[in-house]
Amino acid sequence: MKEATKVKEVTKLTKAKNVKKKHGFISDIRKNKVSYLMLIPAALYTFVFGYCTIPYMLIAFKKFSFKKGLFASDWAGFENFKFFFRSQDAWHIIGNTVKLNLLFLFFTILSAVILAIMINEIKNKYFKKVAQSSYLLPYFLSWIIVNYILYGIIGSNYGLLNHALAAAGGETINFYNTPKYWTIILVAVKVWKEFGMNMVIYLAAITSFDEELYDAAAVDGASRFQMCMRITIPLLLPTVVMLGIMSAGKMFYGDFGMIYALVGDNGVLYRKTDVIDTYVFRTLRRIGNPSQAMAISLFQAIMGFLCVWGANYITKKKFKEGALF
Repeated sequence: MKEATKVKEVTKLTKAKNVKKKHGFISDIRKNKVSYLMLIPAALYTFVFGYCTIPYMLIAFKKFSFKKGLFASDWAGFENFKFFFRSQDAWHIIGNTVKLNLLFLFFTILSAVILAIMINEIKNKYFKKVAQSSYLLPYFLSWIIVNYILYGIIGSNYGLLNHALAAAGGETINFYNTPKYWTIILVAVKVWKEFGMNMVIYLAAITSFDEELYDAAAVDGASRFQMCMRITIPLLLPTVVMLGIMSAGKMFYGDFGMIYALVGDNGVLYRKTDVIDTYVFRTLRRIGNPSQAMAISLFQAIMGFLCVWGANYITKKKFKEGALF
């Protein structure tokens, strides 16, 4: 009898907890109606393009025909993967993609962290707001606009940089016919465009730190540089690592919009600028085989998952505070 009553009490408690959870979620929706309404477009976008498209991954293993459709098309196995990995440029293009993404990740995070710390040290709140807005503006420019800005700087005949070189008595450089400069150019443009948004994230994290830590350090005679090295950076490190882990998922994705807007179909620069996405787009445009394009996209997705999982696994072993899961 005692066991039966205990079971009844446990069931009642679990039901009561479930009811509370349900009421808690519904009440949360009622309290935050605007937030949930703003969430709907993002949720729909993720559902449609993230989950409803999963069955179409079968295209990577088929000889896809628009007439036969997805399920009626003939199986091809791994033939669609072979076209890329057997090409003479495959490993060079993969190397370009990973190298550029590593450089983007490192310099974007480094510049954003340094800038966030510097802006946080500014005491004039009006200047701080103007500075934040100025650094954030490039993020909202399209890559086409950035391309025109870049051409105005490094254009062969009218570029500001070539005018400066000529005025200094040096020789002008035809950048659009010289591949060796384009790794630096792409990294510089990427950092300039995106470090402002990352800076806002890090600055928001810094402003949430407990001011009492800095007050105690000031009482002990610590300088602002010492506070930065001993308080700000260690507290900011988990945020930096988490964002780095999330960025690792795009390690095998080239920024197609950026590369194609800045380089286009300039074959002279392919040796330094060609990435997986631009190669697949060019192949798809010439051959018109969606199965091959899907095969490479699936390869990128798998490698992205492995990069995120591997980065998180290493972080969990070495620095638990920065792990995502």
